[in-house]
Amino acid sequence: MNTPIAIIGAGLGGLALARVLHVHGIAAAIYEAEPSADARAQGGLLDIHEYNGQLALKAAGLFEQFLGIIIEGADAKRICDKHGNVLLDWPSPDNGGRPEVERGELRRILLESLPAETIRWGHKLTTVAALGGGRHGLTFANGSTVTTELLVGADGAWSRVRPLLTDVKPAYAGLSFVETFLFDANRRHPASAEVIGDGTLMAVVPNQGILAHRHANGTLQTYVALNRPEDWFARLDLSDPDAAMALLAEEFDGWAPALTALITDSDTPPVLRPIHALPVGHQWKRVPGVTLLGDAAHLMSPFAGEGANLALYDGALLAEAIVANPGNVEAALLAYEQELFPRSAETAAETDKNLKLFFNETAPQGLVDLFTQYLPRQ
Repeated sequence: MNTPIAIIGAGLGGLALARVLHVHGIAAAIYEAEPSADARAQGGLLDIHEYNGQLALKAAGLFEQFLGIIIEGADAKRICDKHGNVLLDWPSPDNGGRPEVERGELRRILLESLPAETIRWGHKLTTVAALGGGRHGLTFANGSTVTTELLVGADGAWSRVRPLLTDVKPAYAGLSFVETFLFDANRRHPASAEVIGDGTLMAVVPNQGILAHRHANGTLQTYVALNRPEDWFARLDLSDPDAAMALLAEEFDGWAPALTALITDSDTPPVLRPIHALPVGHQWKRVPGVTLLGDAAHLMSPFAGEGANLALYDGALLAEAIVANPGNVEAALLAYEQELFPRSAETAAETDKNLKLFFNETAPQGLVDLFTQYLPRQ
């Protein structure tokens, strides 16, 4: 079987690429390892930025649908110390610059905008063979095979396409999250709901913190952040959630009960999420017929809120490069990558800087100073 454009991964970036191509009458096939669109939960809130993510959605013809899923007020920010004292309270700016949406809802809009046959669910890529002339042969775990003239790795942090272009692998960024959820928090956990406020809470001290946000349905989603070596987390036996969370809570001894309840009272088993990143400025030499987008291209920590935005933008710009260079895949990929590399390097440097700032010896004051410079002037 032959498909001219094969996209590996049905995340936001891969979907944006396929959608913008579809708008211009160009078909693509997305191969996704998961068996269906609802095989797993799709994560938390995303702030979608007017200078990249929103531009991608406009190119995809989906901006009006996007406006319909914005969670009003969720882009509010609050910084506390470990005792729950509010150091900075930034209400929702209500200006459309970085509105928050549910990742799952944004993905749904993209999925529904594509012909059903675009996505081949249950196709986990196992091997790729270069066939010459920019063509590649793909083999999937279910035994199916395809050939393609353009292969796009939109398959995330541990991309199976990336090794075609570079030997560089993501490295541990020195920080891990442990994810927890509290449901129906206004009724069941009013003190925790109150300390978080309407949007995102950042309570930090040197080398650790509690980052949380409120969903529209009242759920509180928390990332317990610890700047520790990877082997430290081996002590957390997540198969015994109560013991693991008790051990984790010891690291936050002396913190306000409304904050530590976000750890100890979780309604779901804790999930460990180590943070990995590709080197700042990561790029590769041009290889015929293949490229990357999103985390596959420029995995970075989440401390600039740019991961989803860059994936969307990458997808839209790659599609536009293909449209602008009909019949010339190499010209399209060259144009796309020449713009991709400096843009992603700048953002990766920013997020690396912010990661260090969040938890350095000045925390939480350094974080207050960072956000204060973005506050609207009175």
